[in-house]
Parts: sequence; C-alpha cells; structure tokens
Amino acid sequence: MKITIARPEDAKELEKLVNAAYRGEESKKGWTTEAEILDGIRIDEQALMQMLVKPEVAILIISDEDAKILGTVCLEVKSADLYLGMFAISPILQGLGYGKLLLAEAEQYARANNCSRIVISVISGRLELINWYSRHGYVPTGHSIAFEEIPERFGKPKVETIRLIEMEKVIDL
Repeated sequence: MKITIARPEDAKELEKLVNAAYRGEESKKGWTTEAEILDGIRIDEQALMQMLVKPEVAILIISDEDAKILGTVCLEVKSADLYLGMFAISPILQGLGYGKLLLAEAEQYARANNCSRIVISVISGRLELINWYSRHGYVPTGHSIAFEEIPERFGKPKVETIRLIEMEKVIDL
C-alpha cells in the first residue's frame, strides 16, 4: 500500500470511487453509504479538479501495488485547523483498515502543517460513523449545520431533515 497526494490526472478515478462509496447501489456493499438518505452524486470531476489546484488542499489517496486507488481523504488547512472531508474507501474494501491508515496519515499531515485540531462534519443520523470517529478520538463540538444551508452541496435529501454535526480531534504538535 502507498499513500500519496492526488494529482489532476487522478480526478476521474477519484470521482468514481467517492460516488461508489457514498451513493447508489454500489455504496450499499459497504457501511458508509448515504444512499438511503441522499440521492444523486457525492462529487463530480469538475469539483474535484477545482479542489486539486487549491494550495491549501491536499487529497490523499491510498493505492495498491498496481496504482489502483482504494481510498481517499480531502484535507484542507484553515489557519490552525485541518478540515477533513470526502473520506471514502471502496465499498468492497471497507473494514480492512485502509480508513485507519488514511486517518493516521491525516494526523501526520496536521502536525506537519502546525494544525492543532482536525475538524470533520458527519450526518447526525449516521450513528455508526459517529461512533467510528469517536473510537478514533473525535468528539462533537456542539456545532451543526442543516444540509440545505451548505453551499455547493451535492445530492438531494430523501429525508426531511439532515444535519451535519461537527466533530474534532485535538492534535499534539
């Protein structure tokens, strides 16, 4: 396994991976699916390309020996915080430890960029995901946002109220 920073030529494969991990029938093979609560895509290639050229953003990818992307996470430095998002592992590979490897690499990235905490947003109804992050040291901050208030969001809600709760992990520098 190899963890590297994604390049623009990875955008098409990343788009496929992220959408497969979160939405549609393919996502139901894993435990991170949002298919029951959100319809549509999670991200498109254009949005990925815009992210890949921002200097404050790094999209990490974990690849196998054949350079096939197995998982990804987007990291954005904002002052002393590192925002973690678009965390996706191939649905058929979830539960094998690839997510833990990417999370550990994100913590190293936070330290290297002098970020004292990592901040994430999780759909409030996704208790299994909230519990997974809690087991990895993340705690709710008390802040949340309604899905419809998120600028440039992807997907159409299938349920009436979706909130994203903010969680954080303090990083020892």
